[in-house]
Amino acid sequence: MARPGPHGSRNPQHSEHDVKSQKLNRMTPYVFMAPAVIIMGLALLYPLAYMIYGSFRAWDPSQNISETEFVGLKNYITLFFDPAFRESLSVTLTFAFAVVTAELAIGVGLALLLDRNIRGMSVLRTLFILPMMIAPVVVGLMWRYMYHPTVGTINRTLKSMGLEGVDWLGQHALLSVIIADIWQWTPFIFILSLAALQSLPRSALEAAKIDGATGWQQIRYIKLPLMMPVLIVTGLLRLIDAFKVLEVILVMTEGGPGLSTEIIALRISRTATEFRELGVAAAMSNYLLILLLILTLGMFVITRLQEARAARQARQIQEED
Repeated sequence: MARPGPHGSRNPQHSEHDVKSQKLNRMTPYVFMAPAVIIMGLALLYPLAYMIYGSFRAWDPSQNISETEFVGLKNYITLFFDPAFRESLSVTLTFAFAVVTAELAIGVGLALLLDRNIRGMSVLRTLFILPMMIAPVVVGLMWRYMYHPTVGTINRTLKSMGLEGVDWLGQHALLSVIIADIWQWTPFIFILSLAALQSLPRSALEAAKIDGATGWQQIRYIKLPLMMPVLIVTGLLRLIDAFKVLEVILVMTEGGPGLSTEIIALRISRTATEFRELGVAAAMSNYLLILLLILTLGMFVITRLQEARAARQARQIQEED
């Protein structure tokens, strides 16, 4: 720190040195971060730029991309009027919103139910997260055999109860893959919801109890509003993941029967590998990317609004205390 000079004035040389030191101190973190940021930026942006570039070309996997023909927006326009692509997009939207809605409802419900001191809770939590640890291919195979029309466990159980078997992988194929996804990923919502519940300010809950609020009123007016930012981010993560699910559906139904379970990720894979149209597949990926960006931005706007609302409620509670 510069000492005051004669007559209380600061030494100009020391002041200049202090200014340089402050600038250097401010720049030091950015200098150390720069290599990592550059490497991460190149690793993220180069493949994305390569995919966007390829989406404007008639790209065959046997050719070098620089030797392929530039076709402009032809791939995007072709996809826009392609009924199979629109059907895949419709199936993907149905699947994604169905699984995220059901997983949020069940996961949050279980978290509210089990947010208490119960003996053996740690064991119960471990059991809940086991489905998340199983490889998607194994999950697909497991549910495929359970849904088998004659030897599958589910139909045999129904028949033992005097009921008729269900054509799970035929007429109800989309429902079947939705159930399998809910089984595997509801624990993800449950774990994060329970963590959010246990981090809520206990003073607010105690005050509500003293005021005579019922359990449902505490959930509706205190717990759910305060949990909402976490739930929105959790739902967004699952929504993005649901749009990209592939292995489970590929193993269970291979997209059939017909196009009833052919989600967009499976359509992209087939277009690139079976039809050998990498340019069209890249254009499909870009459509999906744009859709996810719109959904993500919308969710972030909702998150900010919910956070502002939760902050207002917290201030009101503190003021009332």
